[in-house]
Amino acid sequence: MSVGGSDLSRTFLGRRFQNPILLASGTAGFGRELEGVMDLDRLGGLVTKAVSLAPRAGNRAPRVAEFRGGMLNSVGLANPGVERVRAEFLPWLAARALRAQLLVNVVGFTVEEYGEVVARLDGAPGIAGFELNLSCPNTSAGGIEFGADSACVQRIVATCRARTRMPLSAKLSPVLPDIPAMALVARDAGADAITVVNTIPGLLLAEDTAAGRLGNGNGGVSGPALLPIGVLAAARVVERTGGMPVIGVGGVRSAADVRQYLRVGAGLVGIGTAALADPRLPERIIRDLERGNG
Repeated sequence: MSVGGSDLSRTFLGRRFQNPILLASGTAGFGRELEGVMDLDRLGGLVTKAVSLAPRAGNRAPRVAEFRGGMLNSVGLANPGVERVRAEFLPWLAARALRAQLLVNVVGFTVEEYGEVVARLDGAPGIAGFELNLSCPNTSAGGIEFGADSACVQRIVATCRARTRMPLSAKLSPVLPDIPAMALVARDAGADAITVVNTIPGLLLAEDTAAGRLGNGNGGVSGPALLPIGVLAAARVVERTGGMPVIGVGGVRSAADVRQYLRVGAGLVGIGTAALADPRLPERIIRDLERGNG
């Protein structure tokens, strides 16, 4: 593997990725939105939109608000539910992403829901592994995020580990007081990798009112401002865990940004908000990495 050369392939979680570039969860749906716009098979991989046990309509509109430093979003984990995802969405994607690896982002509102989603998708054609979104609210504990409670993280990862032998990556929030410590909890419970970071909570008000610009009020901050936060989190997780596989996500807009993550030890790098604004950007970044540019 070479960060600045033409050979970008690497082995990650026992799978061959032709390059380190992923489309981050939530920014590419299940791939259909990008048909005719992006060649999915140029990617190292794609992380699907979050999949829950039951279908979810998501939060009320507006769901996205731009600002100078990035984007605020509150989609509400809208998705068609695990049964339709397995029957319709994953087969379509697997038939078109023959070289790109597919990771499924999993959400739940109880510990058991995480395990049930993983169990129902275990063995589905084309899947390379699961990314556990630990920023979901625990409905049985007053809405606190699962990822903020080490006991919940341990239970979720262990529950999912018992339901599949496929690789698991635990996706952690950037607002945790000690991200590497939570990464160790996830590792010891059976996680094979860590994804850092998720969005940061934020609020934007509509002009001349006290109302939020989003229909749900507050949302998650993503975009360029997350780059140094994500790079630091990736560096600390790699250092504290002794080199545990890490997927770095947050703020990537160029090949130079990708190299920031790779230089601190991340094995794969997700592109999110920037690809929403410019769906052809990931392919350009891959070309720049192959040529040693950027």
